Amino acid sequence: MTERTSDTQELAQAWAELVATARRTADTGLVVGTSGNVSVRVGELVLITPSGVPYERLAPEDLVAVDLDGHQVRGTLKPTSELPLHLAVYRSTPAGAVVHTHALHATAVSTLVPELPPVHYMTADLGGPVRVAPYALYGTPELAAHMLEALRGRTACLLQNHGAVTYGATLDQAYDRTAQLEWMSRLWLTAHAVPGHTPSLLSPADVAAAGRQLKGYGQWR
Repeated sequence: MTERTSDTQELAQAWAELVATARRTADTGLVVGTSGNVSVRVGELVLITPSGVPYERLAPEDLVAVDLDGHQVRGTLKPTSELPLHLAVYRSTPAGAVVHTHALHATAVSTLVPELPPVHYMTADLGGPVRVAPYALYGTPELAAHMLEALRGRTACLLQNHGAVTYGATLDQAYDRTAQLEWMSRLWLTAHAVPGHTPSLLSPADVAAAGRQLKGYGQWR
């Protein structure tokens, strides 16, 4: 097997996993229509969902890849308009994958407070209370800059009046963090809406302890 064939197969496998993750965001209600986007890094390339194409229509031949400077090197479909946002994450963090959604509860929180308070110990998996990046027009360098500031020391942030961004070492991890962020947003909105009551919050020490505990969570082969 030549190196070229091996590289092609690696990209094809990564694209299949990316499409599956993108479809998962739609199936679980994290995106509506063609909103949101997903990317994964393969070496010095970034595979990313194309602009305006429903995920269920994406096929193997629709693979879209850019280099870290944003130059398209594979595919004929146009990359998502949020390409600058994804590239900013890869240039500034050790991310292996990025998920951006317009999830309902996360977006609602982004319109109310400057950060999602620590209402649950899974806050630790996101690096701490999730900050809200100030509003900027989608697809712009300004939005990417605001996002990076909100992501400082975090693996997730909210975009004001827009949505959410999470990253992880893998597509599964990035997706799971998106799902957790949406669930915590719904939890806080539900508790915050009860008249005459204020949700209890975890202390920084509580969150730090949970973070240490989570490092040993799960099964290891």
